[in-house]
Amino acid sequence: MIIMRQGRPTTTDAIIVKNGKILLIKRDHDPFEGYWALPGGYIDFNETAEQACKREVKEETNMKTRSLRLLGIYSSPKRDIRNQTVAVAYIIKADGKPKAGDDAADTKWFPLNKLPKLAFDHAQMIKDYKKFKKD
Repeated sequence: MIIMRQGRPTTTDAIIVKNGKILLIKRDHDPFEGYWALPGGYIDFNETAEQACKREVKEETNMKTRSLRLLGIYSSPKRDIRNQTVAVAYIIKADGKPKAGDDAADTKWFPLNKLPKLAFDHAQMIKDYKKFKKD
């Protein structure tokens, strides 16, 4: 008999950087509707975090991923006001021209040193990415 406990949902986020610019999506739904965010979303049943990240990048940006590298796990209970999601963030290399899809209203490349106000704790993820790239 399998006993299921209710826990915190898991999501994945993608950091895609090219030529000193990071790809962000404009959220089309609450929470944070209209805010810019990293591409990402929930990990489905029977799917690895890596598979989910690739799928979400494809769904939201129409780009194909070619490599993933773990940046970190983000688990502050305050990171998502809906249900305290735990996020697995990846540094991604992707090919193609971004085109908004799924629950993304738009996509845009932003200079890493000139970012808009971001959803969730994505500013922290980008800060961690910048530190990681210096090391």
